[in-house]
Amino acid sequence: MLTKSVYLDAKNRTLELLNRAGIALTTAEKDAIEVADFGLGQVEIQGLQLITYINNEHYCAKELVLFPHQTCPEHKHPPINLDGKTETFRCRLGKVFLYVEGSGSAKINATIPESSKEYYTVFHEIELNPGDQYTIPPNTLHWFQAGEEGAIVSEFSTTSRDEYDIFH
Repeated sequence: MLTKSVYLDAKNRTLELLNRAGIALTTAEKDAIEVADFGLGQVEIQGLQLITYINNEHYCAKELVLFPHQTCPEHKHPPINLDGKTETFRCRLGKVFLYVEGSGSAKINATIPESSKEYYTVFHEIELNPGDQYTIPPNTLHWFQAGEEGAIVSEFSTTSRDEYDIFH
C-alpha cells in the first residue's frame, strides 16, 4: 500500500518530468495524477504514474510517466468489448523498452525485477525514443521499462477498462 509521503513524492517527481518535457497540465489534471504500484508495494521498481485526459466509450488518452528504470509489469487487455483495447504508445521524453509477444530479442536492455522474474514471459523488444511510436494489438501480453533518465509515453487507445487487465 502506498503511504501518503510515497504518493506525494511520486506525484512531485512526475510533475518535474512532465515540466521537463514541456507538457502543461491544468490544476485538475495535476490533482488527478495516479500513482500505481499494482499492489506490489515497490513503486520505484514496478510502478507507473499516469494522467488520464479522457476515457469514454470511444477512446482514451493518457500520459504514462516512468521514473528511471521503473517497470510497468507484464499484462494484457482482454477483449471486453467486440474488438478489445488497442494501444498506441508514443514516446515523448527519455527512452522506453517495450516488450511484446513475438520472437524474443537476442539481448534485452531492460532489467527484469528480481522479485518477479517468473512473471515476465515476452521478450520481443521495441525501443522507443522521443517521437517513436508503436501500436499494441488487443489481448497482447506486454510490459515496458524506462531507460536511465525516466520516460514519458503518451497513450492513445480504445476505451480503457483497467479493472479487467490481466497481470501475471
